[in-house]
Amino acid sequence: MSADSAPSRSEFATTLQIIPVVFFTFLCYLTIGIPLAVLPGYVHGDLGFSAVLAGAAISVQYLATLASRPLAGRCADTLGPRRTVSLGLLGCGTSGILLLLAVLCGPWPMLSLALLVCSRLVLGFGESLCGTGAILWGIGRVGASNNARVISWNGIATYGALALGAPLGVAITHAIGFAALGVLVIALAALGFYLARLIAPVPIVHGERMSYRSVFTRVLPHGIGLALGSAGFGSIATFITLFYAAKNWPNAALSLTVFGTLFIGARLLFANTIKTYGGFRVAIASFSFECVGLLMLWLAPAPHIALAGAALTGFGFALVFPALGVEAVGLVPPASRGSALSAYSVFLDLSLGITGPLAGYIAGEFGYASVFLFAAIAAASAVVLSTALYLRNAKVSNLSAAQ
Repeated sequence: MSADSAPSRSEFATTLQIIPVVFFTFLCYLTIGIPLAVLPGYVHGDLGFSAVLAGAAISVQYLATLASRPLAGRCADTLGPRRTVSLGLLGCGTSGILLLLAVLCGPWPMLSLALLVCSRLVLGFGESLCGTGAILWGIGRVGASNNARVISWNGIATYGALALGAPLGVAITHAIGFAALGVLVIALAALGFYLARLIAPVPIVHGERMSYRSVFTRVLPHGIGLALGSAGFGSIATFITLFYAAKNWPNAALSLTVFGTLFIGARLLFANTIKTYGGFRVAIASFSFECVGLLMLWLAPAPHIALAGAALTGFGFALVFPALGVEAVGLVPPASRGSALSAYSVFLDLSLGITGPLAGYIAGEFGYASVFLFAAIAAASAVVLSTALYLRNAKVSNLSAAQ
């Protein structure tokens, strides 16, 4: 019996089936988060390159992730999720080897920087393969009716690993040295590769496979909604500390903490609402909460108001990806789910890549608070788009029922 046709199971039993495979996402993003906070300082301070080049050396990973999304989706559909996750973890381990070599070649700055860039590029490919493969692996274990739960838990693993990895990397660098990060990344990837062999693979779904272009076109409206909603996350992650500094407010890091806490809390508590009420309804509510939170940040007269705005934004943003993602994946045949997930995820990558420079321009022209107004307008636009998609979907469903 396939997972899609399996009898209903308790939520706890379903979660126990999901956690072992999203753990590989956790390990993957831990290898991303561990060097993230210390790499810019290494490139700028130790190697002596400019701050702009330091930022570019870090950001090149996201270009690799974006470029490899189609490959990740096709691999998950044709090779199977477990092999895709294993290939992704191999990429993470290779990035650790290159990171270690980059540190050992520190006396030759250009060579060290080149190895570091190669490490980031390989890591981007590993991230794409591992993340997409883990979601498809989870869906294969618990059935397509639990898409939202799988995607939600995968997101918890992602952001939890990044939140843990960054301070861990800083602490290890101070205690042992930068080279230890490369060794740790290799060890984590090797652990994941070994553990992946202990979990049974799920059958490869056969049947109609759409071309990636057709899949991309089909999920385009949902991806645009995701991109608009992600502007709030990108704005807070990039500019909240500068916003607090401009206001002479303390504890900017606390706003990031409450954002992350409400994000994870909402995913844990309310992921099942997508299955109950449908992805579009949840997306409309989520974007509305996010918009209100961003408006509170824009107008905040005091730190506690800004803190509440960041919390509400995190709460709203939490279910955006799974809510629209469930609707997007439902538009393609089961054999093309991996391609749909990867095409949909492209818009998150694009949004985070575009939001930084665009919001930076807005901040330079109108001040840091205006960045959150810009993100609130994007979230409001996402409400309108999601409402239109919901009405269109309801109309199609009514026509089908009448026929």
